[in-house]
Amino acid sequence: MNAIISASDLANALAGTDPPVLLDVRWQLSAAKAAGEPPFDGRAEYAAGHLPGAVYVDLDRELAAPPGPGGRHPLPDLGEFGTAMRRAGVSARRPVVVYDGGQGWAAARAWWLLRWTGHPDARVLDGGLPAWQGPLVTDAPVPTPGDFEPAPAATGLLDADGAAELARTGLLLDARAGERYRGEVEPIDPVGGHIPGAVSAPTAENVAADGRLRSAGELRARFAELGAAGDTEVGVYCGSGVSAAHEVLALAVAGIPAALYVGSWSEWSADPERPVAVGPDPR
Repeated sequence: MNAIISASDLANALAGTDPPVLLDVRWQLSAAKAAGEPPFDGRAEYAAGHLPGAVYVDLDRELAAPPGPGGRHPLPDLGEFGTAMRRAGVSARRPVVVYDGGQGWAAARAWWLLRWTGHPDARVLDGGLPAWQGPLVTDAPVPTPGDFEPAPAATGLLDADGAAELARTGLLLDARAGERYRGEVEPIDPVGGHIPGAVSAPTAENVAADGRLRSAGELRARFAELGAAGDTEVGVYCGSGVSAAHEVLALAVAGIPAALYVGSWSEWSADPERPVAVGPDPR
């Protein structure tokens, strides 16, 4: 099952006999949130226009637990996550397509959670809302409640110790911008730098100029250059487990399984006992 779907294929699926559940996860990490002000809320944008039948999902409240020692976007309580998904109409035997405003990070976080908790057919709209050429509506649907029950996989999730180990024995990718990896700037977290041994791999470099993911072949070549070859175990982290989910999505398109360190740098850097590397070299 492909991890992404084109806008034209989505339009065809919506016109078919088994249309997917649509989740609108518009979100952004704003300067206001970084300064400790209330988080961005995509409901206003959703109300102004969304794909027909789409249900709004709040990343900060439904796809993450409150910030704390586990980072800025720790895993949500899975019971609450399941309730939110069923309320949105998600069922185990019905496809799900997730989209956001175009960046892809928030949609990928929803996709990763659904995939990791056992949904068999979740995909991301490639290019997000800007790629959609069909109509938008302003009415909020009242979906028939779904039956999805989250059942977390035994693999695919890293904690801090697992990320540290993978940086030594496999390939740990840092999906943040290069300047944050190198420790030149750090606008949000307590300290700049990276997990020792992690390789810089900004998730923005997985995206073409039109906002869609690069081709599977291009992505495979990129990740091979970074060290994802053969049986190498791969993991990804970012600032708080959101943009890293987009990198896991790109890896999936390339045919490379990868685990997500959800706590990411926001958890790692909050612990003064954990080592920090700076500069362009992984170590």
